[in-house]
Amino acid sequence: MKKDYLYHPFASQRNTVFAKRGMVATSQPLAAQAGLEILQKGGNAIDAAIATAAALTVVEPTSNGIGGDAFALVWVKDKLHGLNSSGPAPQSISIDALKKRGHDKMPTFGVEPITVPGVPAAWAELSRKFGKLPLKDALAPSIRLAEEGYPVSPILGKYWKEATKKFKEIFKDDVHKAWFDTFSPEGLAPEIGEMWSSNDHASTLTAIAETNAESFYRGELAEKIDLYMKEHAGFLSKEDLAAFQPEWVEPISVNYRGYDVWEIPPNGQGMIALMALNIAQGFEFDEFHSVQTYHKQIEAMKLAFTDGKAFITESVDMPISTAELLSQEYADKRRAQIEDEAIDHEPMELPKGGTVYLAAADDEGNMISYIQSNYMGFGSGVVVPGTGIAFQNRGHDFSLDESHPNTLKPGKRTYHTIIPGFLSKDGKAVGPFGVMGGYMQPQGHFQVVTNTVDFHLNPQAALDAPRWQWTNGKNIQVEPTFPNHLAQALVRKGHTIQVMTDSGSFGRGQIIWRDPETGVLRGGTEPRTDGHIAAW
Repeated sequence: MKKDYLYHPFASQRNTVFAKRGMVATSQPLAAQAGLEILQKGGNAIDAAIATAAALTVVEPTSNGIGGDAFALVWVKDKLHGLNSSGPAPQSISIDALKKRGHDKMPTFGVEPITVPGVPAAWAELSRKFGKLPLKDALAPSIRLAEEGYPVSPILGKYWKEATKKFKEIFKDDVHKAWFDTFSPEGLAPEIGEMWSSNDHASTLTAIAETNAESFYRGELAEKIDLYMKEHAGFLSKEDLAAFQPEWVEPISVNYRGYDVWEIPPNGQGMIALMALNIAQGFEFDEFHSVQTYHKQIEAMKLAFTDGKAFITESVDMPISTAELLSQEYADKRRAQIEDEAIDHEPMELPKGGTVYLAAADDEGNMISYIQSNYMGFGSGVVVPGTGIAFQNRGHDFSLDESHPNTLKPGKRTYHTIIPGFLSKDGKAVGPFGVMGGYMQPQGHFQVVTNTVDFHLNPQAALDAPRWQWTNGKNIQVEPTFPNHLAQALVRKGHTIQVMTDSGSFGRGQIIWRDPETGVLRGGTEPRTDGHIAAW
């Protein structure tokens, strides 16, 4: 970056962290330290990321678990690799089957929205292709945390208590009993500072470590999952698990003012950030906190998100190609529709015919942007007894409308919210970044990139800056720290502004940049959670 403002009017008490030999940034200190431990034992950035990810299933179960999905962007030997480890819908599920159960849309909780989990396979595949240490070594810190326990951190405790209260009100079926047995014995969430452990979780992580995840997909764990699903009329089967393999994909990118911004291709929503950046690139943002800057950024994001939600699914089912949506022609056409006041946007007419994120880097030049999630916090609310495996509810995003691109089909991967990001320039890595949090994620990616490239903010300041979030129509949510005079000015431009009372819905991000000349690492961590950077 040309400039590096170490201090910023909206900066938290944290400063950018510098290191040379290695760095791990994530939302939980104990998880970041698990990754650092692996680096110091001879592992590389990929080993450290696996260790951190596994630890996060233990120390932040409110956001992710063994039964979730994962994506990664991995920089090794001057090349970026993409891993899609999101699982498909079970082969036995169908729109007719759900309608016979009385559903006119995909359920949020229970066995119906459970898709094949991709997290254990992601760890094993990353270890196989790029790791220096055995998977067993990388998972050792997480097993220890699960066995010995850890004190619950402040933000974690808050969301755990909220989830327990909500689940006690809505979960009445036996299928959810194991969730309460695992995460809220006696009906109570652990208090902040209270020790929490899970021998079941430790046993499952041990089985995954010792079999390179084979137990989860084709062994004893798969048998347990299959039996439990059969007992509760679930669709997921051991055959679905056995058939799953993560997919190595070619990352997609746009060049934004000289920087290449990289995302995973669909079924993920990362291309929405790229579409918005392409649209915004036609504007000059001379001043950071100005109504014109915010207005144009918001309108660019609204256009990109409107089209993304309408068309993104598995690429084979998309009615328009990724290349077309990332083209200059698309960007020019949509940019021309941005006016001086806010407007409602419809999807463009086609031609006829509570996730965890981490970043890690080492002194060999390896870097990884990694994300995994159960979706909506604890996910489906379904846990296989005796395993600690909390299942995601990713199938909730499927449509039961057969004409919609993201319609439910057996073996299909749904539109996916979790996305890792990566930045490079002139063929050299700048580094990994990400902002987790449902539909906030591409909006967070967009804001982090513009903060970095347009306004030259250092990693910590880029994360500290107040965020906005488009929800629908002309409705924009802003953080409590968002400047009031700018919120009022946006209202005068036709936006409906809602100032939120806390920052919980505005995403949680991490950044690591590498200086191309010195190799020095610079990291920023999220002030909106229990974020931490472990540096070496």
